[in-house]
Amino acid sequence: MVLKPRDWMGLLFGVGSGTVAAEVRKQVSRERSGSPHSSRRCSSSLGVPLTEVIEPLDFEDVLLSRPPDAEPGPLRDLVEFPADDLELLLQPRECRTTEPGIPEDGKLDAQVRAALEMYTEDWIIAHRRYQHLSAAYSPITLETQRERQKGLTRQVFEQDASGDERSSPDDSDDPRHSSGSPDDTPRSSGASGIFDLRNLAADSLLPSLLERVAPEDVDRRNEALRRQHRSRALLTLYPAPDEDEAVERCSRPEPPREHFGQRILVKCLSLKFEIEIEPIFGILALYDVREKKKISENFYFDLNSDSMKGLLRAHGTHPAISTLARSAIFSVTYPSPDIFLVIKLEKVLQQGDISECCEPYMVMKEVDTAKNKEKLEKLRLAAEQFCTRLGRYRMPFAWTAVHLANIVSSAGQSDRDSDSEGERRPTWTDRRRRGPQDRTSSGDDACSFSGFRPATLTVTNFFKQEAERLSDEDLFKFLADMRRPTSLLRRLRPVTAQLKIDISPAPENPHFCLSPELLHVKPYPDPRGRPTKEILEFPAREVYAPHTSYRNLLYVYPHSLNFSSRQGSVRNLAVRVQYMAGEDPSQALPVIFGKSSCSEFTREAFTPVVYHNKSPEFYEEFKLRLPACVTENHHLLFTFYHVSCQPRPGTALETPVGFTWIPLLQHGHLRTGPFCLPVSVDQPPPSYSVLTPDVALPGMRWVDGHKGVFSVELTAVSSVHPQDPYLDKFFTLVHVLEEGAFPFRLKDAVLSESTVEQELRASLVALRLASPEPLVAFSHHVLDKLVRLVVRPPIIGGQIVNLGRVAFEAMAHVVSLVHRSLEAAQDARGHCPLLAAYVYYAFRLPGTEPSLPGRAPPVTLQPATLAHGPGRPASLYLARSKSISSSNPDLAVAPGSVDDEVSRILASKGIDRSHSWVNSAYAPGGSKAVLRRAPPYCGADPRQAIDRSSSRTSSYLEGSSSTPPATQPRPTVQKLLHEELALQWVVSGSAVREAVLQHAWFFFQLMVKSMALHLLLGQKLDTPRKLRFPGRFLDDIAALVGSVGLEVITRVHKDVELAEHLNASLAFFLSDLLSLVDRGFVFSLVRAHYKQVATRLQSAPNPAVLLTLRMDFTRILCGHEHYVTLNLPCCPLSPPASPSPSVSSTTSQSSTFSSQAPDPKVISMFELSGSFRQQHFLAGLLLTELALALEPEAEGASLLHKKAISAVHSLLCGHDADPRYAEATVKARVAELYLPLLSLARDTLPRLHDFAEGPGQRSRLASMLDSDTEGEGDMGGTINPSVAMAIAGGPLAPGSRASISQGPATAARSGCALSAESSRTLLVCVLWVLKNAEPALLQRWAADLALPQLGRLLDLLYLCLAAFEYKGKKAFERINSLTFKKSLDMKARLEEAILGTIGARQEMVRRSRERSPFGNQENVRWRKSITHWRQTSDRVDKTKDEMEHEALVDGNLATEASLVVLDTLEIIVQTVMLSEARESILGAVLKVVLYSLGSAQSALFLQHGLATQRALVSKQLHEAGRHSLATACRGGN
Repeated sequence: MVLKPRDWMGLLFGVGSGTVAAEVRKQVSRERSGSPHSSRRCSSSLGVPLTEVIEPLDFEDVLLSRPPDAEPGPLRDLVEFPADDLELLLQPRECRTTEPGIPEDGKLDAQVRAALEMYTEDWIIAHRRYQHLSAAYSPITLETQRERQKGLTRQVFEQDASGDERSSPDDSDDPRHSSGSPDDTPRSSGASGIFDLRNLAADSLLPSLLERVAPEDVDRRNEALRRQHRSRALLTLYPAPDEDEAVERCSRPEPPREHFGQRILVKCLSLKFEIEIEPIFGILALYDVREKKKISENFYFDLNSDSMKGLLRAHGTHPAISTLARSAIFSVTYPSPDIFLVIKLEKVLQQGDISECCEPYMVMKEVDTAKNKEKLEKLRLAAEQFCTRLGRYRMPFAWTAVHLANIVSSAGQSDRDSDSEGERRPTWTDRRRRGPQDRTSSGDDACSFSGFRPATLTVTNFFKQEAERLSDEDLFKFLADMRRPTSLLRRLRPVTAQLKIDISPAPENPHFCLSPELLHVKPYPDPRGRPTKEILEFPAREVYAPHTSYRNLLYVYPHSLNFSSRQGSVRNLAVRVQYMAGEDPSQALPVIFGKSSCSEFTREAFTPVVYHNKSPEFYEEFKLRLPACVTENHHLLFTFYHVSCQPRPGTALETPVGFTWIPLLQHGHLRTGPFCLPVSVDQPPPSYSVLTPDVALPGMRWVDGHKGVFSVELTAVSSVHPQDPYLDKFFTLVHVLEEGAFPFRLKDAVLSESTVEQELRASLVALRLASPEPLVAFSHHVLDKLVRLVVRPPIIGGQIVNLGRVAFEAMAHVVSLVHRSLEAAQDARGHCPLLAAYVYYAFRLPGTEPSLPGRAPPVTLQPATLAHGPGRPASLYLARSKSISSSNPDLAVAPGSVDDEVSRILASKGIDRSHSWVNSAYAPGGSKAVLRRAPPYCGADPRQAIDRSSSRTSSYLEGSSSTPPATQPRPTVQKLLHEELALQWVVSGSAVREAVLQHAWFFFQLMVKSMALHLLLGQKLDTPRKLRFPGRFLDDIAALVGSVGLEVITRVHKDVELAEHLNASLAFFLSDLLSLVDRGFVFSLVRAHYKQVATRLQSAPNPAVLLTLRMDFTRILCGHEHYVTLNLPCCPLSPPASPSPSVSSTTSQSSTFSSQAPDPKVISMFELSGSFRQQHFLAGLLLTELALALEPEAEGASLLHKKAISAVHSLLCGHDADPRYAEATVKARVAELYLPLLSLARDTLPRLHDFAEGPGQRSRLASMLDSDTEGEGDMGGTINPSVAMAIAGGPLAPGSRASISQGPATAARSGCALSAESSRTLLVCVLWVLKNAEPALLQRWAADLALPQLGRLLDLLYLCLAAFEYKGKKAFERINSLTFKKSLDMKARLEEAILGTIGARQEMVRRSRERSPFGNQENVRWRKSITHWRQTSDRVDKTKDEMEHEALVDGNLATEASLVVLDTLEIIVQTVMLSEARESILGAVLKVVLYSLGSAQSALFLQHGLATQRALVSKQLHEAGRHSLATACRGGN
């Protein structure tokens, strides 16, 4: 048999003879006469357009009807959530010290007890075990991609081996003509057209090439070979999803930790004077000159020799090791160039003023020791006498200061990088927003104390202390002059000395470290080692951080004493401080911290003495450890002594000359602040401690006529005492109610049970007036107490005081204040890390702790509705007016007049009932109603809403059901927090609702954790989901979701940022509910929200913004860790019995590839059919968003394209990385959720970026249909009619040759074209589905496709080959990927602006939504300090290793993409071989194969591609031979 040239043309193009040509003509005629495809927006096999959300299946009912055992093997895990999905974790609270540090006192009051419980309880975490597998918590980033790309096989490419590559479409001619000489041609490469057969080595033979093998066996062998050495995860080879679009990204908050600033370590090495005659003692502290504030406590050190210490042997006890420290760690929260390290020196008191005592140190030199031997001996003898007699007293000696900014800059900062803010994690206040009055950030950055090299200093200049200038005000003047030397410092006489200190950044975990309370900080290897002390910081400005450990310190600062009017010998004045637990001298407590080389705690301490001065000033600091329980008798006693420096017969060493005191408690609150106290000449009388010295007691003599002569200041650093009047009052009242101790005195009023409710309400309202710093510090305490008031309303006088509403309002204001204080520390979603950490770690249900002694034992809780009914407990029969006023003061009116008010409140929620859950199957009375009693707020008397706001089914009674006798324990009412929060939110007033909406995420997360703890602690996880929560609570949730959704819709054009945060908070809340409640109910809420948005879209002035928010909403929902299970992947789709014929199904009936009717089940799986969207609800929402975004008339198309495609890409990347879906069978089932993506991409083909465009491109098999002749281009076949007519022997249409080679013009395509980046991402998603889907399923789908649809699929595969073609190593060196990507995006935006598809407002919104990789934490538009703002892949200056890695990844991606295309072509060939129209498409398949072989391919692919080509040509020859034989037989007859 001889084949004519026309028959060879048929072999190549699938057209063999006149019969086949007639088929092509008929097909082309059918294409041209066919009706245009209707929009996807209106197509569905159920007749439901894509703009409407179809009602989902009842998830729980479906699972009940299909037990997990019905699925085999690993697929069983896809049916239902794992049984251990939700678990309760008790995470031990981090304790920095080896000892707990809690007081051991026996009797503690309620406030201290509550604080100790909070600081010692473990964190309680409602943990979702598999949440880390979701894209929200394990995002696919550039770093994770790099990690997963390790171990890739290097693919061999001809152009890399020969150094010849095609870097642009202009060079895309046949590569065989690009080599210049035979020497450049590799062995058997075929890369050169100049052959030297003698120099070519022989290839290995293919012995089985000419053997007769059945085509089926060849296909099986080729498939088996293609399956070897394949990359398991395709998307690992593709760039990571855009992080700017990852709205679902979130992370677990860091647990609350003690706040530290930048820490510096100061080591005192030696102190040496010209002469050594007496012990000298040192004090270190930090001062901020600009803030005029001392910013650290004192550190006392002793560098004296043993001989000098021996002079004080008579006064000293064995020194505690904690007082021998010579190194200290200072913390600086706000670094500044104005911070000084001040060093003060003291010596033992002696006769003479400071100048006389300093004179020997200033005039005598060490070199003159021999000459001054007698003088030195005399001085040593006098010093020894003074040490023996006056060793317990000190006097000021000298001082100096070190400018820390100079040390940091001179030490050099070459080691500091952009992350030098510390190796520790940022604390709550690391990025506190600074106002214009604060120092500039550039100054602070220049003074960072965390990245300098260690420096050893020798300080030689000390200044003599001036007796009249000892105050801090004088010190700040001196320090200011040190920066600019003036005559003031020149007048000070220097004292020559040498102090050697070492300054360095503190290590992360220093050894042998003591906390400010002298507790051993971990690690502490040996208790005998010389310790390093942590010095407590007094920050220059507010630090907003919560208390996390017990701390109760008091600092006493005597400032001045004026005894000028005091008669007698009162000149050498010393002030003794004692902490008295009573009035007896023996009741002085050992709570005063020792200084250096002494005992750890003492009962008394003295100020330094200024010689012969009746009005001395002091710089002393006394540090005290406050007892845990401070009572009314606790006070500070100050005793003033005249010290006799010169021994005289009959004269005592110390003579008391005055007394004064400070009671530490006043109305139950700790007294702090400045005091100016009168001083009594006489001993205080009995019972003085309960009075202040301001009270003129009879019979007492006072210095200067009872005027204030002693100035002193008290400062407390306490995690027990708030030191804020509003917080103090609130805590006091709450603890009084808990203790039930009535009557109680509060300031000047006596509270009884009848008045405490009013005071408590007033204190709750006044919480908003509290100072921000203590409010944040005690935020955990405040929130715990507010939660307790909501959950356990107090019972006063036998009646419940329902404080739910006022406590909810107070909580809203507290959260708002905390947010405002920590505004600069918020994350990209506007979450405050402090509040997030509270919810995640610290929050617990108040009713879950063990019962305390004396309380009612826990009993089984029974629902007790407070409405009238026979089952109501007797103790809960409250007057209706009392019930109303207790819960909602605004509604405290007669029962008959509340209808209008309630209707107005409920109507203000604005819930569109026509599109809400009320009309769904979950509505009360619906087919799927669960535990519904009545529709909420609908149809029934509005008074029921009032009853519910005060008396909910969430109320429970613990203990006795009748009014308890006085001898029985007090009963408590137990409510459920999540139910109360939902209710109060729904019925809240406008002002409170606004505050809640601003921080809705907090209340949503609080509700979710409350629900989770309720299930975990109540052992209700085994309860069916429909029975876990009562119906009224779900009603409230539905009303709340509708209300918040409406706020999102209405605020989107007023406050875009708030709308975005609300939208994300609502989506995360619904996502969390999917793990807790009836999932079908949650789906109904999602559907109701979509209906709200759809209704608004019809009239929205800028629908693109709403569509963007809805897309973010969908992406967050799809970020659930059990997203696959939520789509019911293991349940077969059930198409309707009599579906409405869609366009797709109509065209499928005319398929020429199958003689049987199309399978409706298969069709519904590959389209966004009603059954698909109903069963795979979340996947249907996501793909519907993509389909609507790809609509030609979509507004703001470029942004929507990118967001929708990025969402799908992110999910598929997560599936690739998820170990649960590693097995092929499981991943195939997952891929079924994305099968409609194939149809979407096929229909969008005309608008995809044409990666093979340009002059000189290879001829396509068939260019895409001309949109001018084919309507929207959805019905076009893969073969251009003109080309097909020419092949079939018909006349070629004029002007059609250009379309054969170049395809349609871009401008002629219908709709907005996708950018190159979006097109490439969409194509890689298509390849993922083709790679992982079940081949048999793809074959069944291909069999049902019409010829035009299959042709368009082939064009899609053709485009995939062009999109992922390997560019070569040199291309990565020449082409800057960042410039390429940016230019394409700018081109797309320019086209949008020219075509008018995006307005200026949309562009502004788009820009406002663009976030930096750092989020909006800094709230700045530009930071010059940030240079690495791009991703690594976008950097221009890539290293050689990076470019090598990119070439490696790109080669593997090109190979795998081509192999996936090859696999799909094989499936198509196997499909069409069983059909009658096989000749019409085999040529087209061969053309795609030939294009793949003609492009830059790896050796691995060429092996498989040639095998496929041989098999395909074999099939063509076989078919052509059969056809020629049949023709000959007909001719012979």
